[in-house]
Amino acid sequence: MSTLFTPAVVDQIKRHMNDDHTDDSRIIVRGLGGRPEAAEVVMSDADAEAIYFVADGEQVRVPWGETITERPQVRVAVVRLYQEACDKLGVAARGEGEH
Repeated sequence: MSTLFTPAVVDQIKRHMNDDHTDDSRIIVRGLGGRPEAAEVVMSDADAEAIYFVADGEQVRVPWGETITERPQVRVAVVRLYQEACDKLGVAARGEGEH
C-alpha cells in the first residue's frame, strides 16, 4: 500500500464515508469489490492506489483507477467508483448534487 495521506486525513475520509455514505460504500463493494452480497460494509483505509473496506469481516480493495496525488481527488474518485458500481449493478445513482 502506498501512503499518501496522513493518518489524520485517512481518519477524516473514513469518518465521512462511514457516517454519511454507508449505502454508497456498500454499492461500491458490491459492484466493484467482488462482493455482490455484502451487507455490513465500512471503509477501513485509503492510499494513492485504492480505497479499502471491510465487508462482512473481510478486507476488500477497490482500486481508484488512477493514482491519487491530492486529497481533493478522493471525492471525485469515490463519486466515479460509485457511479461505475451503480452502472454495473443496474441501479440508479443518486444525483451529483447529493454526494
